[in-house]
Amino acid sequence: MPTECSAKTFAFARVESRSVVAAFDGGAVTSDAGSLLLGATDRAIRLVDRIAGCFADHRRSDLIEHEVRTLVSQRIFGIALGYEDLCDHDESRHDPVMATLVGKLEAGRRDCAPLAGKSTLNRLELSRPEPTRYHKISHDPQAIEDLFVTLFTEAHKKAPKQIILDLDATDDPIHGHQEGRFFHGYYDGYCYLPLYIFCGRHLLAARLRRSNIDGAAGAREEVERIIAQIRRSWPRTRILLRADSGFCREELMGWCEANKVDYLFGLAKNKRLTAEIGHELAEATDESHRTGKPARRFKDFMWCTLDSWSRRRRVVGKAEVTQGDTNPRFVVTSLSSTEAEARRLYEKIYCARGEMENRIKECQADLFADRTSTATMRANQLRLWFASMAYVLLCALRRIGLCFTQFARASCGTIRLKLLKIGARVTVSVRRVKVAMASAYPWRDEWELAHLALRTAAAR
Repeated sequence: MPTECSAKTFAFARVESRSVVAAFDGGAVTSDAGSLLLGATDRAIRLVDRIAGCFADHRRSDLIEHEVRTLVSQRIFGIALGYEDLCDHDESRHDPVMATLVGKLEAGRRDCAPLAGKSTLNRLELSRPEPTRYHKISHDPQAIEDLFVTLFTEAHKKAPKQIILDLDATDDPIHGHQEGRFFHGYYDGYCYLPLYIFCGRHLLAARLRRSNIDGAAGAREEVERIIAQIRRSWPRTRILLRADSGFCREELMGWCEANKVDYLFGLAKNKRLTAEIGHELAEATDESHRTGKPARRFKDFMWCTLDSWSRRRRVVGKAEVTQGDTNPRFVVTSLSSTEAEARRLYEKIYCARGEMENRIKECQADLFADRTSTATMRANQLRLWFASMAYVLLCALRRIGLCFTQFARASCGTIRLKLLKIGARVTVSVRRVKVAMASAYPWRDEWELAHLALRTAAAR
């Protein structure tokens, strides 16, 4: 049936003898009503105020409309809600729920929106450690880095007996002829090579790096900084570093041994190592041929390189045969055999590091940590930190508000889709802001539980 439309009303096919019409007259309507939970999460962990405290504003206060806190909170909340580009804020700056989150419902000037647009936010991202004539907002990189670790330690009621820090590098494709542009052979493209450090789901560091470096470059300095800060809060907590063979370097292992930090790293195979588990490979081959199934054997031995290592270290070799093909793998560790026997060390402790890949995917796929398209590495690093702070915020929502719901282990993208993207009509009066959410919303019980848990946490 053809439709009829006018400038104000759009007619559609009739349903059960009723006419169907549509019009753009709903008033202040938002699709992000559930994001009020983000504001409650921020009040529970005080993220926005502290990240804003890492910036210094040297602009004339009588000439500005948007304070640094407004800009920072708008950027972090926007990324958490799926608005990855600055140009998205030219529309969301008029959203009443976003204004409620940021804490600014009205503009001070008639010709301004309550929130900032892309140009003002761009000036924030182009801020420098030292202000200049044309960049009057500056930021303290060290304070931002320390904040990640502070939020991590505060997330625990008491010091854990042991923690595992996972290190990994990943690719961040270059968008053009940017500063730090290099071709990486493994990833077969021009990219950055950011370094991530996680403890479980907690993000402790996100360092943007050029890709013309060793994957472990700068890892010791990052680990040294993070562990020193952790030990100031938890002096008795045992720390284990875990990473793939790209981080198996004498510098990092030697530092760990000198500073009473355990490590478990993958070890790249070579002819000498493969020869060490020759007998185990033969046994696994015989078993696989006999049963028609994959077979594994493990060998625990002391080993040293010809010239790069300063001492002999414990190595565990996995001799695996799958469909007739051998797959020898190795790890090196400071853990003794009494603490973790060979099979458990490899299968239960080392292989668990694969979960970190899911955390990096959340940061890049759900929170756009790879949207590093500005000209300078300094600005791209700040973009990476904003995306990382959005991850920390959603991680806190998951940990505090959703721990007793079906979303306790949901990804950031799932939380956004099912709990934050709720349609609602917003009414702003002198006395209150009323957000009337959709009555048919399917996860109302989980949303209410999250709201209660976050309010309780904020009141402590």
